[in-house]
Amino acid sequence: MSDLFASGRIVDAILVLMLLEAAGLAVWRWRTGGGLSLRAVTAALGAGAALLLALRAALTGASWPVVAFWLAAALLAHAADLAARLGTPGERTSPRADGDRPVSRGPNG
Repeated sequence: MSDLFASGRIVDAILVLMLLEAAGLAVWRWRTGGGLSLRAVTAALGAGAALLLALRAALTGASWPVVAFWLAAALLAHAADLAARLGTPGERTSPRADGDRPVSRGPNG
C-alpha cells in the first residue's frame, strides 16, 4: 500500500475515477438535458484534477516549480468554476443563491 502512495499511482487511480465521473455526467446531460453544463463540470473537476496532480508531483519528489505549476492551475480552474457558478443563474448549485425570496401565494399555495 505504501508503494501505491510513494509512486503516485493512487492519484492516477483517482484521476481515472474522475474521468469516469465526468463521462457519466456528460451522458446524463446528453440523455436528460439536466445537470451541470459540460463547462461547469470541466471547471469543477479540473480544479480537483490539478490539485491531485500537485499531490502526485509532491509524492514523487518533483521539484517545487512543478508542484507550484499544478497549484496555480488548480487556482485558475477554481476561479473559472466560481465565475461560471456566479455568472450564470441557471448553473448555480442553490436554487435561491441569488437572494430572491419566494412569492407568497396565500394559505392555499
